[in-house]
Amino acid sequence: MAKNVLSKFRVRKGKVFEAPLENAFGRLVTPFEEFIHRQSSSGLLLMACAVIALVIANSPWQEWYKHILHLPVSYNFGEWSLSMSFHHWINDGLMSIFFLLVGLELKREFLVGELSELKHAVLPVMAAIGGMVVPALIFYLMNGGTPSERGWGIPMATDIAFAVGCIAILGNRVPRAVVTFLVALAIVDDLGAILVIAVWYTESVNTNALMAACALVAVMWLLKFAGVRRSAGYIFVGILLWYALYVTGVHATLAGVITAMAIPARPKYDPVAFSTFVKDIIRSFDRCFRPGDKIIANDALRARVTALDNGIHLVQSPLQRMETRLHTPVAFIVVPIFALANAGIPIDSFTSASAVLNPLTLGVICGLVFGKLIGIAGATWIGWKLGFGELPKSATFHHIVGVALLGGIGFTMSIFIAELAFAGENEMLIQAKAGVLLASVIAGVAGFLILRRAPIVESTQSDEAGHLDSPTTDIKPGDSEGKDQA
Repeated sequence: MAKNVLSKFRVRKGKVFEAPLENAFGRLVTPFEEFIHRQSSSGLLLMACAVIALVIANSPWQEWYKHILHLPVSYNFGEWSLSMSFHHWINDGLMSIFFLLVGLELKREFLVGELSELKHAVLPVMAAIGGMVVPALIFYLMNGGTPSERGWGIPMATDIAFAVGCIAILGNRVPRAVVTFLVALAIVDDLGAILVIAVWYTESVNTNALMAACALVAVMWLLKFAGVRRSAGYIFVGILLWYALYVTGVHATLAGVITAMAIPARPKYDPVAFSTFVKDIIRSFDRCFRPGDKIIANDALRARVTALDNGIHLVQSPLQRMETRLHTPVAFIVVPIFALANAGIPIDSFTSASAVLNPLTLGVICGLVFGKLIGIAGATWIGWKLGFGELPKSATFHHIVGVALLGGIGFTMSIFIAELAFAGENEMLIQAKAGVLLASVIAGVAGFLILRRAPIVESTQSDEAGHLDSPTTDIKPGDSEGKDQA
């Protein structure tokens, strides 16, 4: 059935030139499957980078490691100068790209994703809120009234790459709808973390710079209303906004989220208009073609191919194109570099009782492991029993408990918030990071084991039909099977 549905995509005539390894990358996948694949792969890389950072920080190279992180990096233009340590450039500069991608994912999810329909969004949103409030309360109960109470935001976050990576190892044992539930939950969780950073981890505000930042935001929206669809203009204004927020005192990485909100989400062509446009271009292309012609030597053919290329860009929204382009560099460059720069802590932070059994480290561990479990599973159960929403298709509450535990993997965003909460407080920062790493290991292993023992529910016929109709099998130009069916 799937082959018959997909045969219309195959090229049956003409020559197809392929490089030796090109077939290995010729498989078409849905955007969601591509997202999951990248998240699971980046989770493994993230884990490797965290281990490498821990090894280096406890080796003879630790002084070299610290020297590199504290190395000053400056940009100068005339009398203007911007100077920060390499560590700060990673956390304040490079991570802005991460927040740009998070902002794009948030916007897409609320417009067309799992969170766009109320009946699908209620349980993930309730789960995310419960998974933020309960961990923060547990941490505050253990640290309230002490200097470490400022770290209450640390256990609120979920690391989607690690969590999805754990589920990916289980393969088909976990229903796809459960993965979607986890992704939606984590995205709302990211929104909560962003709001916490913006409101509670901003020390002081420079009014003049804030006014400049507001003006730049207005420029972005003016570009949007003017119909500007090239992302370069938004990125340029976003860089200026980053500097304005840096001077303001508001955390500069929020420029990434604000820029993402301004990126147009509506394409130039809808599917019907694009189909008509493509057919017109192809008919025109056929009229200009003569046997033996090559596009490189025929200006008329090249003009039509260029027009088709422009149309392909215009049928995809700028938000969609930018999100697709950013996934790989963020997953495989930005976040791993962040892990290398921030996961290196002394090993004695884990080995001595005093290092682990202090209120700060215990607060983070209990918040991420027990707080996430109680908050996510509890809020989901309440919403389910009150009839606000249904559990993910083919899932049981056993799966929800596993997802709730995986929500306790708080690596990237939790460490980021720890850096903000305890800037200049090295001892408390190390204790907080130790809590994040230990909690992430405990939550990850527990969640994996729970999901591994979860009952496997047979998929329905409609699920299978939907899977077969999805363009996720081998679709390669010039495929021999397509020729056989022609």
